[in-house]
Formats: sequence, structure tokens, C-alpha cells
Amino acid sequence: MHPRRLEVLSAAPFPAYVVWELTLRCDHACTHCGSRAGQVRPSELGTDEAVATAARLAAMGAREVVLIGGEAYLHDGFLEVVRALVRGKVNVQVTTGGRGIDAELARAMADAGVMGASVSIDGLAATHDHMRASPGSFAAATRALAHLRAAGLQTSSNINLNRFNQGDLEAVYDHVHAAGVSAWQVQLTAPLGRAADRPELLLQPWDLLTLLPRIAALKQRARADGVLLMPGNNLGYFGPEEAALRSLEAGGRDHFQGCQAGRFVMGIESDGAVKGCPSLQSAHYVGGNLRQQPLEEIWRDAPALGFARARTRAELWGFCRDCAYGDTCLGGCTFTAHALLGRPGNNPYCHHRARTLARAGQRERLVQVEAAPGTPFDNGRFELVLEALDAPDPGARTPPRERLFPLGRRAAREPDR
Repeated sequence: MHPRRLEVLSAAPFPAYVVWELTLRCDHACTHCGSRAGQVRPSELGTDEAVATAARLAAMGAREVVLIGGEAYLHDGFLEVVRALVRGKVNVQVTTGGRGIDAELARAMADAGVMGASVSIDGLAATHDHMRASPGSFAAATRALAHLRAAGLQTSSNINLNRFNQGDLEAVYDHVHAAGVSAWQVQLTAPLGRAADRPELLLQPWDLLTLLPRIAALKQRARADGVLLMPGNNLGYFGPEEAALRSLEAGGRDHFQGCQAGRFVMGIESDGAVKGCPSLQSAHYVGGNLRQQPLEEIWRDAPALGFARARTRAELWGFCRDCAYGDTCLGGCTFTAHALLGRPGNNPYCHHRARTLARAGQRERLVQVEAAPGTPFDNGRFELVLEALDAPDPGARTPPRERLFPLGRRAAREPDR
């Protein structure tokens, strides 16, 4: 365990890491976006409210705040919020699609005190542009990395992996390494928001059998290149590559420590809604609104934020209930499990689980049985079909790009906001 992580995980719960959706306004309309970003939410926090919230986060001990959207830079008070966080001695990071980041904005971000930025790149040009529903998006993201690096920011990148883009994985690493990133995060596309409208996009649990070794090999390459590759919280779980994937240093023995939502992680939506993690389903996990009650009180008292602080094996079900790693893993990533099966505690996106079933000649197939309603951070529901490991794969033939990613059109079922 890395000493800094140990210090955090052994402390009483506090919002060490905050991901703040500053606005839902976006200059993309990504076809896999969990928040269905594009238009502003009704009654988003104004600049004065956001600056006051920044001061509260600093007072609560936040160490790092990641500003997201939508696109955080489309909020009128973006740089003022950055400066307020910096005054509170908070490390400010930005996660972005990069479309609007030119040299001038990158310099302004650096001058305001942004320490680093992660630019999302989800495939090579054709794949990325289709997933982002924006021709030229790949080139813009690549330019953004160059502008940010030239301005003196630490640059990193991230990828959402699914059946559509997994073939680009190694090539994307080569691209972001050439662009000079210091870190790269790899996570799975979960069926949240617009991704829930495209079940053919999603990886099947058995895909982890080949995907995890590929990522582990890239981790080894990245370490030699001086790039820190880290898995997202919904990737991995106790396969043979677990320690290599989760450890910061070569030879480390780190492993997944359970969902940190509401323990050391906080998410804030742009209208002031507070969750234990930014990706949690709003309908189920919002604990309150900072306009109606103090942020400290929501963090301390709201059951919707405190669920992971007291979670035990007794709340697990299905395969996870009897898993040898259950007391530590506790069902893996909450929002991913909930997005798949309608409640947490049983997570089929697990490398150990896929390997265990494969040794018995079996696998699990996810079949969508309920569609998502079409709201930010929503989900539908899937059922698991247990079948032979060598059964035909209904999704083996790549679906047409135009059906999964209709450029220039919103998902048909998503209402305008």
C-alpha cells in the first residue's frame, strides 16, 4: 500500500477527493456520456455560490478537486472557482474533452492555479470521433494536450473501454504517450446515461479474460516509459494482475479496497446536489442539496452518502456473496453494479469471477431487460444468463457505427432539456 493512500484509508471519513460537475453544458454530445451532458441543468450554481462552495470544501479538508462537466470551462465562473480552491490550498485538476482548449485558455488555467488536466481520448480518430459524436474531436483533444503541456500543466489522459473501441487500446496508449502524458487511466464503459441506450456497446463479463492481460502488459510498458497507468474503480478485481495494475510502484501489493464513495470521495452536481461519488445514479444516491443544508451536514449525516462506510458482506448477493474476496471488495464499484443489475452488491464485471466461471467451462452474458428513462446518471437493468464458455457470441459481429453512434443526432429516447 502506498503510504499516502494508507494515510487516507486509515483516517475517519472526509472528502479528500472531490469531483465537481461545474456545469452540465458541453461542447460535445458524447454517445456514451453517463450524465447525458449537453444543456445546462435547471438552476445551476452561479459563480458566487460556487466560490462559496469552494471555500467550504477547503474547510472540510479536501485535498484534490477535479472540475468536470459537461465542460467545466463553459461555466462563466470557471477560473474564479479555480482561484478560490487554490486560495484554500486545494490541488485543482480538470477532466475535459478538450475541444475548446486553445493556447489562451490553457495559459489562463495555469495562471489561475490548475495543476493538471486529463483529456479524454477514447480511440483513434475514427473511433473517438464517432463516440464523441463530433468530427474533428480527436484532433482537438490532441491539440488540447499540447496546449496544456506548453502552458506548464501536468497532462494525463483517460479512456472508457467498450466493445467498440477495445481494439484501439494499445494504439491509444502509443498516441497519448507520444503526446507527453504522465498518467493514463483505463476504465470500463458502464451502462449509465447514453451508454445505457446502447447495450451492444458494452463489454460482456468474459471479455475481461483477454482484456485484463492486455492492460497489464500496457502497465509494464507504461512503467518503463515513465507513464503511470492506473485502472478505474470499475476495472479489475483480484485476478492475477490485480497487484500489478493497482500498485504505483513495481513490485507493489496494492489491491482494490472497496467502494470509497462517501468515505473519501464526494461528488457534486452542478445544481448543488451532493453524492458520495460523481458517477452514482442521481435518483438513488443524492444525499441532499448544498443550497438547502450545509455541505458538512450532508456529508456527515445523509444515509445516501454514508452507505459505503458501514457496508458488510451481508449486503452482497449472487456470486459476490460467497466470494473469498467479499469482505475486502464488497461488490466492487457501486455505480457499475447498480447500473447493470438495478442494485449494488453483485458485480459481474470482475476478473476473478470471470476466471472462476471459465475454469468451470461457464460464462455470464448480460442481457438488457429494462431501458433507461433518459435522465442524467440514469440506468436501465440487465439480467445475467449463465451459459457455456464456448457458446456463440450474439455480439461478436461489430454493429454498424451509424446505429451505435449517429453523428449529429442525440439518442432517440433522450428528451431535450
